Amino acid sequence: MTPPTHAFAPSHAGASVSGVANDAQRESAGALATVISDISRLTRPRIALMVLATVVASVWLTAGRGFDGTALAALLLGTLLVAASSSIANQIIERATDRLMPRTVQRPIATGRLSIPAASMLTTALAVAGVLIITFASGWQPAAAAAATWLLYVVVYTPMKMMSPLNTAVGAVAGALPVAIGWLAAGGPARLAAGDASGALAVAALGTVLYLWQFPHFMAIAWLYRRQYALAGMRMLTVDDPSGLRAAGQSLAAALAMVPVSLVLAVPSGSIRLFFAAVIASIAYAAAAVAFAVRRDDASARTLLLTSLGTLLALLTATVLFGLPT
Repeated sequence: MTPPTHAFAPSHAGASVSGVANDAQRESAGALATVISDISRLTRPRIALMVLATVVASVWLTAGRGFDGTALAALLLGTLLVAASSSIANQIIERATDRLMPRTVQRPIATGRLSIPAASMLTTALAVAGVLIITFASGWQPAAAAAATWLLYVVVYTPMKMMSPLNTAVGAVAGALPVAIGWLAAGGPARLAAGDASGALAVAALGTVLYLWQFPHFMAIAWLYRRQYALAGMRMLTVDDPSGLRAAGQSLAAALAMVPVSLVLAVPSGSIRLFFAAVIASIAYAAAAVAFAVRRDDASARTLLLTSLGTLLALLTATVLFGLPT
């Protein structure tokens, strides 16, 4: 006997409701994933993390355990906001070239998911909030250093990428300036004036290391994406000199110079462990730069890029663990 049709109606309705609910959940999850991805693309958290690690190392070398934890947290928050603001401002300026490169074409400003007025308001709010937080937490001097870093990165370095291959040298200064934020926040000038030169020496060595470190790091990136940079009309050294000789020369010179400078990091603390960490990390970096200079191919550039990240992580970690001046 055939059962009545209406006996199955509730189950079909339930399946339909369940399917709609599942679709809504998937759409909601997809929208959330897009938002998270856009925030990551806008703020570039890996770069922000490097900036914060630099500030922490600088504060530690200057003041050690004498720096208040609450003040440090506020300093890092303000620095994070300024760094995020500079990244968004960079993408506002470069939105046209971002659309031409596969590695940047999905950025939210380039795609139009975030409008220019909204992005401009966001970058302004983040920059102002960050500078104010640093000012109230640590004074006007580190806030001025943070503002100078923002201006150098956004106003000078970013437009310069379209005009001259010297943009890397300018960008390297902006990348090293967070050292000044930490040093000024920890009262570095007053300590130096009082005769405490050990912290200033360590911080100066750290800043120089960070400046030199960026040349092999960015030349590796410039080589790997040289065709995309050329397509976008950016004046990277690997675009001006497709042979890679000049990029390799800059990488090698900076990596070799980093070896003695990184050893200076260990002088104020007299730490043998920091000395050996600096020797191993800087020589490994120099070896990767030599390989890139000889081969000038994607494999050696990729190895140099990965080695650069490991070298920086090792140096900053060893500096915090073993580098406190005596």
